[in-house]
Amino acid sequence: MKKKLLSMIIVTLSVLLLAACGSEESSGSGEGGDSALSKVKDQGYVTVGFANEAPYAYKEDGELKGVAVEIAKAAFAKMGVDEVKGEIADWKQLIPGVKTGKFDVITAGMAILPNRCEQVDFATPGIKYGEGMVVEKGNPESLKSYADIAANGDVTVAVMSGATEVDFLKSAGVSEDQIETYPDIAATLDAVKTGRAQATTATELTVKKAMKSTGGDSLEYVQDFEQPDVEGVPSYGAAGFAQDADDLREAYNEELAKMRESGELAEIVNSVEFFGDGNLITEDITVEELCKG
Repeated sequence: MKKKLLSMIIVTLSVLLLAACGSEESSGSGEGGDSALSKVKDQGYVTVGFANEAPYAYKEDGELKGVAVEIAKAAFAKMGVDEVKGEIADWKQLIPGVKTGKFDVITAGMAILPNRCEQVDFATPGIKYGEGMVVEKGNPESLKSYADIAANGDVTVAVMSGATEVDFLKSAGVSEDQIETYPDIAATLDAVKTGRAQATTATELTVKKAMKSTGGDSLEYVQDFEQPDVEGVPSYGAAGFAQDADDLREAYNEELAKMRESGELAEIVNSVEFFGDGNLITEDITVEELCKG
């Protein structure tokens, strides 16, 4: 009887132990075959979601380019994952995509914000940037800041759907009925060209790049634009991971730290058009601080 009882206890403990091990591996933080890091290493590639927003992450002539892409390519290569497969998505679909496993990582210069931190885990930030604004040639409404837009109820501003600028504008006092959203930057520029909006805003690098490629003679970049005094400016951009992919994110952070220390990160940032030393993070700032706002 005692031997039978002892055998039952051993079997029960073995089952519990195996269940616990399986739970750890499936969390993405263990060393088992189900971990996020093991998955990308085994398949030999990483799937990256991006919003086709130059110069952060975009596709040109079938090739994935941009500063966020170049940083990710270098980091993943050092992790033993040489192939980066890019998938275009609307900006607002990036976070849902990585949460559901459609993407292994999202890398689009995405700013680290408290509400986003509730949904994804960010890697250490790789770049920082400010805001910019484009208006009709000659700037007939004399718009030099978000405050100027807020002060003129007849002004409509076009913004990419899901972008941080929507909240920045509201924080600066711009009313919701003055803000119109569009699927991408090209569409916001077109809104100003056709008179449906009097201004469009995005990060300074985005609008400068867009102006060069699709701006045309009827638009003007506001050179003396005043940066808004709102939470989140300047923005700190980073790759985003699913909340159960700790091992993948930690491995990425480890390589990113080495790249920063060796100067490779600075070289990558400075090699991409429109970026420079001003976009390097020199201050001591952490993801935890940014997630707290």
